[in-house]
Amino acid sequence: MIDEVKSADVNLGTALEAFRHAYKVAEDHEERMLLNWHLANLEYANASLMSNLSMAYWDQDDPYEMGGDHCFIPGGNETFIKELAKGLPIFYNRVVESIRYGADGALVYSNGQEFRGDMVLCTVPLGVLKKGRIEFVPELPQRKKDAIQRLGFGMLNKVALLFPHDFWGGEIDTFGHLTEDSAMRGEFFLIYSYSSVSGGPLLIALVAGDAAVQFETMSPVQSVRKVMGILRGIFHPKGIVVPDPVQSVCTRWGQDCFSHGVYSYVAVGSSGDDYDVLAESVGDGRVFFAGEATNKQYPATMHGAFLSGMREAANILRVAKKRSLAQTTKPIEELCGANELDELYEKPDLLFGGFSVLFDPRSSNDDHDSRCLLRVKITGGESGVDSVSLYGLVSRGQAIELSEIDGGDDGKKRLETLSDKFGVRLVGRKGLPNEGESLIAEIKAARSEMDVGN
Repeated sequence: MIDEVKSADVNLGTALEAFRHAYKVAEDHEERMLLNWHLANLEYANASLMSNLSMAYWDQDDPYEMGGDHCFIPGGNETFIKELAKGLPIFYNRVVESIRYGADGALVYSNGQEFRGDMVLCTVPLGVLKKGRIEFVPELPQRKKDAIQRLGFGMLNKVALLFPHDFWGGEIDTFGHLTEDSAMRGEFFLIYSYSSVSGGPLLIALVAGDAAVQFETMSPVQSVRKVMGILRGIFHPKGIVVPDPVQSVCTRWGQDCFSHGVYSYVAVGSSGDDYDVLAESVGDGRVFFAGEATNKQYPATMHGAFLSGMREAANILRVAKKRSLAQTTKPIEELCGANELDELYEKPDLLFGGFSVLFDPRSSNDDHDSRCLLRVKITGGESGVDSVSLYGLVSRGQAIELSEIDGGDDGKKRLETLSDKFGVRLVGRKGLPNEGESLIAEIKAARSEMDVGN
């Protein structure tokens, strides 16, 4: 019977219900509630309703499961992410609109700015790819687009509650909640205590399955009220008073435009092979993909996402080394272009923080509308990462205004002014328009004349 069901690739919910009837399992009311709790836990692990999961392949990653105990990271997962990102130049509040790629490299467009590179690594959630929020030019191969649509991207939500004290007792890590309503079996079915790792009396209530979908339309007040009702139903009969929370947070992952869900699952009609297709690079090694939905062995996990990043770092390095010989055969004029520009910036006309400006030598000091070449240098800080130089064309007046802004250590206010107020698009050396190249030529010529005169 199992082989017949698998060959048809029906959904897991239908299959399990057929098995339950065939073998007369959980016909008692209390047993049925307990079974529903385990089904809710299964829907939580897969972030999907049972009716969406492929009976044939929903557990295809089980053979790769790592041994050992689960654990919490003191201070939360954020501490791990911060350490990985330390010293990296990161542009915040920038929404990627399109990725263009070809033989000359890759271009990423975001908020009116252009970021150019030899290669680009795309790590957005599968939900963003399924919604088509990013335009790829040329379009992604049909093989990859089909895999994106076949794989599922699921939903679960959480309610975090901070209390004045841990009324539940510090020795308890988790406790469950049974419900008689099968349709809402995932509503706050499991509650975690984070007291030992968060530094405060914190509980996290999980919402899975159909309840997680309906939770998206529930107000935070209603959500907290429901959780509190469950907690008081558990502890009041034991003579334990449950205080009101001092703070609460409710997630709405389905409504988050930067994710549209939480993590992937193998939907009906899909298989583990689709994870491998999502991991394939496109454009002859110009656009690479990482994230939990590209890891067949460890999907839907943080370590799966991390390992996929390590995998793609190795792939990018391999492709870069392969191209290195071809790059050294470029015309010497092209190879020396960046070095010549660096020499010009050794004597900037205006310098403030990581910003330096070269004025048009043909203009006067009073000509605030004359064009200038701005360089923004972003360093890697303590990590030792090489600096990144970006360029843009501004007027002399804009350059002076930027210099008068208190940019702070990272120049964030100046960058925001550049983008939001001036509408200036920062690009790499190769991305400078003809006007920028002409200005560089004028500056070089003027300085050469000065050197001859001296």
